[in-house]
Amino acid sequence: MNTPAAVRPAAGPAAPPAEQQGRMSHRQILEALSGMLLAMFVAFLSSTVVSNALPTIITDLRGTQSQYTWVVTATLLASTASTPIWGKLADLFSKKLLIQLSIVIFIVGSMLAGLAQSVDTLIGWRVLQGLGLGGLQALVQIAMAAMISPRERGRYSGLLGSVMAVATVGGPLLGGLLVDTSWLGWRWCFYVGVPFAVVALVLLQRTLNLPVTKRKVTIDYLGAAFLTAGVSALLIWVTLAGSSFAWASVETALFLAGGVLAIIAFVVTELRAVEPIVPLRLFEDRTTTLAIIASVAIGVAMFGSTVFLGQYLQISRGYSPTAAGLLTIPMVGGLLVSSTVSGILITRHGRWKRYLVAGSLLVAGGFGLLATIDHATDMVLLGVFLAVLGIGIGMTMQNLVLAVQNTVAATDLGAASSAVAFFRSLGGTIGVSVLGAVLSNRVGDLIQQGLATVPGAAEAAAGGSGEIGLASLANAPAPIRELIQVSYGDATGRIFLISACLSVITVLAIVFIREVALRTETGDERMRTEADATADVDGELAGHPRG
Repeated sequence: MNTPAAVRPAAGPAAPPAEQQGRMSHRQILEALSGMLLAMFVAFLSSTVVSNALPTIITDLRGTQSQYTWVVTATLLASTASTPIWGKLADLFSKKLLIQLSIVIFIVGSMLAGLAQSVDTLIGWRVLQGLGLGGLQALVQIAMAAMISPRERGRYSGLLGSVMAVATVGGPLLGGLLVDTSWLGWRWCFYVGVPFAVVALVLLQRTLNLPVTKRKVTIDYLGAAFLTAGVSALLIWVTLAGSSFAWASVETALFLAGGVLAIIAFVVTELRAVEPIVPLRLFEDRTTTLAIIASVAIGVAMFGSTVFLGQYLQISRGYSPTAAGLLTIPMVGGLLVSSTVSGILITRHGRWKRYLVAGSLLVAGGFGLLATIDHATDMVLLGVFLAVLGIGIGMTMQNLVLAVQNTVAATDLGAASSAVAFFRSLGGTIGVSVLGAVLSNRVGDLIQQGLATVPGAAEAAAGGSGEIGLASLANAPAPIRELIQVSYGDATGRIFLISACLSVITVLAIVFIREVALRTETGDERMRTEADATADVDGELAGHPRG
């Protein structure tokens, strides 16, 4: 029975639909996220596919341990240097167009990398891949912040974590199958993501609709150049010192002086730039500063564990690429569960710091456990260690971005989000480069020790030619091959020990972050509110001119 209008209980004005409030409905958000999540899937898939195939790639192209490291570092360095630029462009141009552009760059880089005939050429095309990757990892987070309030973002961040987990577990498995399939081979590790990227472009064109900011554009190219030069000089120094030249040498002095001067020039440039790529005012906020410090160590955790874990499993333990991918499932499963569950709980209760603290402690603990591995570690025990690390990364990585986005002004969402992604990538870049140098030196020491103690090794080495190491593994005599494998297995624990020490910094930084209640407005709503407030202040000043 219908109640007559005259006797209906009085009620407040009904809330207008989400569309009339300027918000996107849950269905619209999911539709818009479909293309962005697929793009992120392509990016993470490319990283995990290649990391598991790298031992085969380097062996096939007769590369060295330093080149092994730089195949990864080149992509990370390019994505690190370009991430702040993409973030600044997102505050100036269409986020949708920028995401699509980054996907196209990534596709072109992937196709060309698959055609590489030498490690040097492969490294060059991996740089182009990194430029696209830098855009994807920054812009997807920025677009989500524009569409979804911090309080609601947890449930959708869980979807992002799930996509990352699927790509992380699927990548090594797919890469292993491609490498182990004779009629395909490792080159298809670069081609396989292209169809997904094309579908992501189509979905984004149909589903993602965000307001376009139109204002005068000023890009800080000089700051970007100084930043890239400074970071590159220091990373090249770390990679080459101890092998190509001595640690205490003229070359070391030149690299250090050049890198430090470039970074000083970058800071000076940012202080004077109209639109700095990394606004230094962001560091005035305690939460942002501490989250950035924590992100550096998380970058080491993300990239260091995947890059060197695949090498450990294949080079030292002798597993095929497919089996090596299967053995990483405990870490990926832990990441999947923890990122999804923590995101749901944050949305439900509005509290986030407890998950960051617990996650950072698990990251440090996971690395501490992995520091004990050698060439004979029980694989079940290794799986437990990886699960602990994966749970920690899942609880920490996305929630650091959430904490920063919840704190900064809406006009700085793009710059702040990209700053966190930038320093996370920087941590990964430095981590892979430094840890790779440590691993290379440690392996060299162990091989030299083994030549004097392993029966038949010295004689086999004397009969061979060239450097004893990763480049000579394929054609080395049996005693030398076994010595190389044992040396890599025993040296890997040291790099995880260094990672554990760095993770303590993450724990301390997160402990001192002050928890702020999650906002309920989307980024676009906050932008309009801040603009109205600024207009009101300007209006009051205009109405009360100074005497």
